[in-house]
Amino acid sequence: MEEKSRNNTASSTWVTIGSFDGVHIGHQQILAALESGAKEYRGAAIAVSFYPHPAVVLREINEPFYLSTLAEKNALLRRYGAEEIINFTFDRDFSRLSPRAFVQLLREKALFSRLLIGYDFRLGKDRTGGQDALKELGVEMGFTVDVIKPVMYEDEPVSSSRIRLAINEGNLAQANNMLGYPYFVAGTVIHGDGRGKHIGLPTANLLPWQSKLIPAAGVYAAYTEVGGNQHASVVNIGHRPTFYGPGAIQTIETHIFDFHQEIYDQKIGIHFIERLRPEEKFNGVDALMAQIKCDIINAKEILSDAAKPPNLPA
Repeated sequence: MEEKSRNNTASSTWVTIGSFDGVHIGHQQILAALESGAKEYRGAAIAVSFYPHPAVVLREINEPFYLSTLAEKNALLRRYGAEEIINFTFDRDFSRLSPRAFVQLLREKALFSRLLIGYDFRLGKDRTGGQDALKELGVEMGFTVDVIKPVMYEDEPVSSSRIRLAINEGNLAQANNMLGYPYFVAGTVIHGDGRGKHIGLPTANLLPWQSKLIPAAGVYAAYTEVGGNQHASVVNIGHRPTFYGPGAIQTIETHIFDFHQEIYDQKIGIHFIERLRPEEKFNGVDALMAQIKCDIINAKEILSDAAKPPNLPA
C-alpha cells in the first residue's frame, strides 16, 4: 500500500499504443491489462492511437478500409478500459519520426511509467521501434515495457487484417468472434427508389461513412438499432440484379420486422450477425419474394438464439 501511495503521481500513468481499428478481442486483452494495472497503482489508463490509419497513409488506400470510425474507435477504447485517449494525426512527416522522437513527443503529453504493447507492435521510421528498442528507451527514460501475448482464434493470432478479410468474404460469424461483438455499420437513413415498399417489403436505406468497410454483397440476419433499441431484421447489401443491370449503385437496405416508423434522416446502426446467402438475380418479383420469405424465416430463427448486441458506441 505504501508503494502504491508513493506512485500516485503522473509517473504512475499506464499507456498502450496501437492503431486499434475495430478494437478486437486482442486489443481488448491489452486494454483490460491497462485498466487493471493503472487501477492497482492508482494511475491513469491512457490509450494512444493514430488517425488516419498508418496503412491508409503509407499504402495510399482509397477504398473502404476502416472497421471503425475515429469516434467509434474512441468510444470502444473507453468501453474496454481506457480512461483517456490521445490521438496523433498520422501523415508522411509523422511516419518519419524515430522511435526515440515519438516516445519523447508522447512523454510530453503523458509522463508514463508503464507501456503495454501487443506482441507484434512496432513504431517509428521503417518500423524500427520494436520490443527491444522500446525496452532500451524505457531503461533510459524511466518506464517499463510489458508485451502482451496474442489472442488466438482458429490457431492464428487475431488481427484487424484477418477481420477485414472475413468481412470482405461475408463471413460475419468469424469476424464477430474475433471482434468480440457483432460488426456494425452506422449511418443516416436516406430515400431510396421506393421499390421495397412497392412490393410489400419496406426497407430503410443506409448511407454509411464512405471509408467504412462494408460486408460482401448478400443477405444477412442482423439487428437494426433505432433510437437505442435493437430490432430483428434482414439486410440486403448489393446491386439488386433482379431489377438493375451491371453498374448499379450498391445499396444497404434493412427490413426491420414489425416496424412501421418513418425514420428518414435518422442515424441508425446495423449489427450483422450472420450471412444467409450471397446476392442472386431472380426471374421476376414473385421468385424474389418467395426467397425473401425464406430469408426472413431463417433470419428470425438465427436471431432467436443470438444475444442482442451492445448499443452503438457513443
